[in-house]
Amino acid sequence: MRRRILISTLLTVALTALFLGGPLALATWQLVEDFTRAELTQRLEQVTETVEEYGTGAQSRRLVEAAIPPNSRLVVLPPDGVPIAYGVASVDDPVTETLPFGPGGIMELSQPTSVMRSQQTQVVAVVVLLVGFSVTVGTGVAVYTARRLSDPLRDLAARAARLGAGDFRRSPARYDIAELDRVSEVLDSSATALSQLLHRERSLVGDVSHQLRSRITALQLRLDELACHPDPDARREANAALEQTERLTAVLDDLLESARAARAVGAEPVDLAEAVADAEREWRGPLTAAGRSLKVRVPDGLLARVTAARLREAIGVLVDNALQHGDGPVTIAARTGENALLVEVSDTGPGVPEDLVPHVFDRGISAQSSTGLGLALARTLVEADGGRLELSRARPPVFRLYLPAARTDDVAAAAPVPDRTGPR
Repeated sequence: MRRRILISTLLTVALTALFLGGPLALATWQLVEDFTRAELTQRLEQVTETVEEYGTGAQSRRLVEAAIPPNSRLVVLPPDGVPIAYGVASVDDPVTETLPFGPGGIMELSQPTSVMRSQQTQVVAVVVLLVGFSVTVGTGVAVYTARRLSDPLRDLAARAARLGAGDFRRSPARYDIAELDRVSEVLDSSATALSQLLHRERSLVGDVSHQLRSRITALQLRLDELACHPDPDARREANAALEQTERLTAVLDDLLESARAARAVGAEPVDLAEAVADAEREWRGPLTAAGRSLKVRVPDGLLARVTAARLREAIGVLVDNALQHGDGPVTIAARTGENALLVEVSDTGPGVPEDLVPHVFDRGISAQSSTGLGLALARTLVEADGGRLELSRARPPVFRLYLPAARTDDVAAAAPVPDRTGPR
């Protein structure tokens, strides 16, 4: 993008310099010649006045030679007399102007062309310098404009990619360009709408799943009772109905598993040490500026099946929450749990007030003046990959992420294939 903007702007500047600078140089070249001839004509008029007033005597010669340019030659051709010459004996490659004088006389003034050519060259050089300066300024403006446009566009493209990856955080970045700021605001609004839509969808799926399982369980209990009925036909029908309910339960499980797999379609084996290292590089500076430290305890070899961008953003939200509302050092630790990998983010601050503990992940709930969207967003990001985020301890606060561990076949598929080619 930057290269295309830069090339198009420079091409415009170059064409403008060519189509304006070229004619301007030719015009100034011709203008210097016109000025030179006009000056010669003016001097001839002065000499004419002198000769008409003083004649052609010695006093007149002194005045005439003082009036003509250096290295020039003036020839006075009276109508019936001998030509009278002033100045140098001869002029090579002259620029000549004539003027009628008296009844039938002519005055002819010649000046070396080199004088005029020197002036023309100087003026054209000034034009070239001005055009070159304009091109330089245009190049600087093109570079600045290309950077000013391409960097925000690249940033907006990255934000759109993060939005597609499930990162619904709003961005405060604005670019002082009305159109790009409008796009940024639309992305923020879309992120909020998508996050709310995803949250409602998952809540609905969870509620529907819970209600269906409850109803199916109640139905199975009733059918179990009917399966013990003394009537053989009733028992047979009850067993057939039980078989159908079991199939319905299996279908429900398959649908829920498919929904979870669809949400985590971008999940892949991610090394927790690398993901936490990225978060550490991002947040160590702000924590240090606030007079706090960041401790990381993540062993090597822990592979979670998640989306790397979502995991980094979720950890970033928790660290930012600890920075804004906590105190003391912030600790990120990871370990292996029974059925998942555990990542804990904690600090030594006062923690979550008792009345906010049940609602800490609800949208709009905050202990201070923040928006109350961060923790809800973090939970949404984690759940999108089939994980879970919980407040493990309120005071001091410990937030725990339960992440699905990478399966053996995932790790094998992600491992690079060794190059077995070699000399034969």
